[in-house]
Amino acid sequence: MKTLILIILANVSITIFAQNKPNVLLIVADDHGRESVGCYGNTIIKTPAIDKLASEGVRFNNAFCTTASCSASRSVILTGKFNHATGQYGHEHSYHHFSTFDNEKSLSYFLENAGYRTARVGKYHIAPESVYHFQKVFQANLRNPVEMADVSKDFIKENKEQPFFLYYCTSDPHRDGYDVDVPYKPNSFGNREDGHYPGIKEVHYEPKEVIVPKFLPDTPESRAELAQYYQSVSRVDQGVGRLISHLKAAGVYDNTIIIYISDNGIAFPGAKTTLYEPGMRLPCIIKQVNQKTPEVKDNLISWVDLTPTILDMVGYYPNINTFHGKSFKDVLENKKENNTSDEEIYASHTFHEVTMYYPMRVVEDKKYKFIYNIAHKLDYPCAADLWESPTWQSVYTQGLNTYYGKRTLAAYLNRPKFELYDVVNDLDEINNLAYDKAYENILSDFIQKMKAFQKRTKDPWIIKWEHE
Repeated sequence: MKTLILIILANVSITIFAQNKPNVLLIVADDHGRESVGCYGNTIIKTPAIDKLASEGVRFNNAFCTTASCSASRSVILTGKFNHATGQYGHEHSYHHFSTFDNEKSLSYFLENAGYRTARVGKYHIAPESVYHFQKVFQANLRNPVEMADVSKDFIKENKEQPFFLYYCTSDPHRDGYDVDVPYKPNSFGNREDGHYPGIKEVHYEPKEVIVPKFLPDTPESRAELAQYYQSVSRVDQGVGRLISHLKAAGVYDNTIIIYISDNGIAFPGAKTTLYEPGMRLPCIIKQVNQKTPEVKDNLISWVDLTPTILDMVGYYPNINTFHGKSFKDVLENKKENNTSDEEIYASHTFHEVTMYYPMRVVEDKKYKFIYNIAHKLDYPCAADLWESPTWQSVYTQGLNTYYGKRTLAAYLNRPKFELYDVVNDLDEINNLAYDKAYENILSDFIQKMKAFQKRTKDPWIIKWEHE
């Protein structure tokens, strides 16, 4: 009887706590680079819904994933821990079969315990379900973000007395399958040649009008693929717009924290799977409760900080936790100056596909970026879909001295143990300062920071400092 009373009291306490708490909508696009969003400076691509969200929220200029691979990155987003410590070293699906340790806890677990209704729709790509559990799972075409928004409509409005957490993950603008019988045909990025997706007004782009980022070759093949990629991004934008319209129709828009991010950078060699800037510096837009005035922040934040920040924003930050990330709620609420001089972020990438072993670790501050290529004696691996892309093949077939963007193929495939870049004056990360005697002390400081980070987060690869 006493136990039953305690359970009832606990449930009543949770219900009281949850009342009037903000809803949480976490939108995670798949492979959406920050160079392909209107509010981040792209004047060609059409992303009106995302841009509108930025006009009412906070746009971060220095937001980073910690690992440029889908499954691994999503595990970090939802646990607040680096994936080298949780076992989600790479892809979850198919024969890759990486999985988070079953004793970890995720954002959905914490929010459910705080009295939230939880649901997910779209790409999942993590395991096990016991760790990343959601009370409801909605089914929709993962390439139709509008349909994904529509199947979430009833969940958004069904119980305004209890806040919700909706995890909304598109498969756009990820690459699609290949027609191997048609070499050099641009990837479709989910775009349909035989008709539109229901509810989607497809936005088409001409290859000649796209903006080719500096890390890609400006070739006909690259432009053709970017045009397809842009179209897929615009489809994501329509899903965001439909979601927001459902929030407003339900009368919960002002009381909903909305976060728009991507799991990693654009799916082209030079970005996705790398820890160069195009792979890990990503769009991040956060609309707070009742926020109307836009802000732009230069603070360095990381996806490992997202779970702690969300829990802090809803008032359910655990007193005892094992998060590697830290809350940046004070930054959002302007309780901390927009000064990044004392900030740094860390990154940790080990696998993409199971055949792509290439562990890298990163420390980056506002001035320098240090990359530790643990398996530097190996050639840098290329994901299957990136390898097959016309953008890569049209350059790769010309030989190792050919330039791919600002690097030769030889420099892209064969990397030194250490890379050190001045990211203020060399954002393209071309001039490696790691072996310049003038930067010996700076390099030494970063190495010590790296070792401390690996020790602090129980990184198994710390052993490589002594054994290799």
